[in-house]
Amino acid sequence: MKLDSLDHQLLKYLQQDAKKTTKELALLLGLSNTAVYERIKKLERQKIITNYVALIDKEKVEKDFMVLCQVKLSQHVKNNIIQFEREVLKLEEVLECYHVSGDYDYILKVLVKNMDAYRKFIIEKLTVISGIGSTQSTFVIKEVKNTTLIVS
Repeated sequence: MKLDSLDHQLLKYLQQDAKKTTKELALLLGLSNTAVYERIKKLERQKIITNYVALIDKEKVEKDFMVLCQVKLSQHVKNNIIQFEREVLKLEEVLECYHVSGDYDYILKVLVKNMDAYRKFIIEKLTVISGIGSTQSTFVIKEVKNTTLIVS
């Protein structure tokens, strides 16, 4: 689907604040309420807009200890990959998981309350997954940039 400039603007506004009303968006875009509503529905049907979420302040919910955990499988074979990916999807502490190239097979973005919670996560949840050869943890000192905005 080819997006026009109004679609791009609409996506930008929705990413900045998905709670804007159709009326507010119509005023920003110079369109009618109906035209904006139809564009949004089209973007949802085409799976360009996949979800609407609330972004949470990590500190206020005491989940601001962030770790980038690199995972190396004992063997990079299909069964280990499938098993690991299936199990990591169940871990609520893991916000993101990427299958990567390089020395490690996966990078996990983990969010917990503190070091003790991370230790418990590693011991009781992550390393019990079969097929893991080793892990390496990098503790985030400061989050310099964090955005969900995809410029279209």
